[in-house]
Amino acid sequence: MTEIRCKDHFEIRLVEEGEIQFLCDLAAGEGWNPGLRDIQCFYQADKSGFFIGLLNGEPIACISAVKYGEEYGFVGFYIVREPWRGKGFGLAIWDHALDSLKGRLIGLDGVVDQQDNYIKSGFQFSHRNIRFEGTAKAQENKAVGLVDVKSLSFDQIAAFDREHFFDKRKRFLKAWLGEEGHLGFAAIDGAEVKGYGLIRPYFDGYKTGPLFAENPVVANDIFNKLCAEVDDSTIILDVPENNTEGVLLAERYGLVQSFETARMYKGGSVNLPLDNIYGITSFELG
Repeated sequence: MTEIRCKDHFEIRLVEEGEIQFLCDLAAGEGWNPGLRDIQCFYQADKSGFFIGLLNGEPIACISAVKYGEEYGFVGFYIVREPWRGKGFGLAIWDHALDSLKGRLIGLDGVVDQQDNYIKSGFQFSHRNIRFEGTAKAQENKAVGLVDVKSLSFDQIAAFDREHFFDKRKRFLKAWLGEEGHLGFAAIDGAEVKGYGLIRPYFDGYKTGPLFAENPVVANDIFNKLCAEVDDSTIILDVPENNTEGVLLAERYGLVQSFETARMYKGGSVNLPLDNIYGITSFELG
């Protein structure tokens, strides 16, 4: 299924590689502040998971429906340009995306004003993800023993990442760790990874994601190191509200709540270790 035709000459098809920036531009227009090179990495996760809606050949809508393994999917980038909202085009591309994930457990991070609509589509609330934002200021006590994630074997990081995500995401992770401007550190005990975190630039600062750690001390050590690398820059951390220590971490660094989403699932639930997730990777891909 790569293309459908709707009324009023509305076409939905897979995004071509040269068109992928359109999704990021629409997200930026909504104030979502995507990372400067997010979309190129997102596209590597599942090139069959990005859709564009065109009205008489003009792009007016987009959505992503990224597949993870054989059982999971995640929806993001659900946007219709302002002049064409409320005319059925959003519902058409939404239905198309969900159909592409049929038979899978589907997750999303829903903005507040759309959550009732997601419930109508069969999604159930799991928890809130809270965006914290402020100025990066490292604390005086700096941890030793942190290493650049790029100095570790990819399999080490991928195995630890898998413990904190729905499924393996090796194609995405290789792009995410290696992208220009992306900076990450890991806490290591012998050959064992105890946590890792990454920041990447957006137009006005840096976004954190992911930040996974076995305990609050490790999470603080990594976040402190990341802050030190971009001292005085704006920094963003998206924390599952259920992770009380994650919320305290953000507040300890003077970050304040600026945005929220609802993590919602359709077709079941996911037992993620939220206590060890101090920063999700992104609202768009989970």
